Amino acid sequence: MNSAGHSEATAPRGLELTPFRGLRYDPDRVGSLAAVTSPPYDVVVRPDGLHHLQDADPYNIVRLILPQATTPAARNEQAADTLRGWLAEGVLTADPEPALYVYEQRHADGMLQRGLIGTLRVSEPSEGIVLPHEDVMPHIVADRAALMRATHANLEPLLLTYRGNGTAAEIVDRAAERPPLLSTTTEDGYSHRLWAITDPAETARVLADLAHHQALIADGHHRWATYLRLRAEHPSPSPWDHGLVLLVDTARFPLRVRAIHRLLHGFPVADALAALDGRFRVQRLDVPLAQALDVLADAACAGNGFLLAGDGAFHLVDRPDPALLDRTIPADFPEAWRTLDATVLHATLLDHVWHIPEDDPARIAYIHDTAATVRKAERDGGTAVLLHPVREEVVRDLARQGVTMPRKSTSFGPKPASGLVLRALDL
Repeated sequence: MNSAGHSEATAPRGLELTPFRGLRYDPDRVGSLAAVTSPPYDVVVRPDGLHHLQDADPYNIVRLILPQATTPAARNEQAADTLRGWLAEGVLTADPEPALYVYEQRHADGMLQRGLIGTLRVSEPSEGIVLPHEDVMPHIVADRAALMRATHANLEPLLLTYRGNGTAAEIVDRAAERPPLLSTTTEDGYSHRLWAITDPAETARVLADLAHHQALIADGHHRWATYLRLRAEHPSPSPWDHGLVLLVDTARFPLRVRAIHRLLHGFPVADALAALDGRFRVQRLDVPLAQALDVLADAACAGNGFLLAGDGAFHLVDRPDPALLDRTIPADFPEAWRTLDATVLHATLLDHVWHIPEDDPARIAYIHDTAATVRKAERDGGTAVLLHPVREEVVRDLARQGVTMPRKSTSFGPKPASGLVLRALDL
């Protein structure tokens, strides 16, 4: 890795993306490329989704990113054994030369996203190069770190965004005019294509352009925190100085921003509503999900608003008591942070009204899919808390101020499919 030796003192100020030899599935050894892909590990939250992916192909990437065994140590060793086996069998093979990979996702609804997959120099938030916008949960970082240590690999790229619209974006678009290395369509309707940039002159121009930019972590805060932990464990220079990322120029390809919802286990809607009496306005909505979300969007324009579900109806929760907010939300933060729905949810509702710890998986789950959150609440007798998404510019502005949002506040997408290109740290 030609830049792994940069120290913190000498590394250039800006994004330092490095070509690498990608590990990719041999299409002749698997049922189909679509059948071996998976959403990112933290999106596969339901056992039925996990089993569906495992059944899709014996070599599905979920067997590496979410191995199934009785203990964490056994799970990580299982993933390492599986990876070694697939490499020995030739199911996964390394590309012959280092490359930056152009990755495209396209949907019939008009969504088009292109970006660069490479290994990025890991940097602390204080350096102002890679900006986090959400807090992380230590137990998840510990889990991902143990998996990466065991496999000695970055199994899936995290998603970063920057705003450039310069040379790198032009080279990305030109690469997409060539025949791709791979092309497949997954069952969610997205088509995926991948190209390799191996020409040294093109690579140099991309790196020179990126060196003038900073990036926002759009998806993968826990994996970036894992990269930081693993880098600290290994004296530099080492392969752990870099981590696998997908870097998207949102000046050219804007992402979609969606909310991540909460599922409160063992907490019926009736109990949640009773605790809100006199603290928030509550309106029952006997309407379909899509219409309820429209009502939530209107409420979010005027202030804080949430939808509670799980009892067969939707309940709009808005207009919080200003005095309650003053008592429960920390004052030493920017106004943009203090008025976030996620801030009010965590600081006011979860902490002070419902007394539910945000980091207790037995009490709360974080789910991206809106309908799935509602269905599970109705099935299990819990409460679904549905949020309205935050605008990307709000996220970026807070990140530039060094202010992190409450954990799991946003869901940027489309997220890269896992399984199209991996990184082994010993290549």
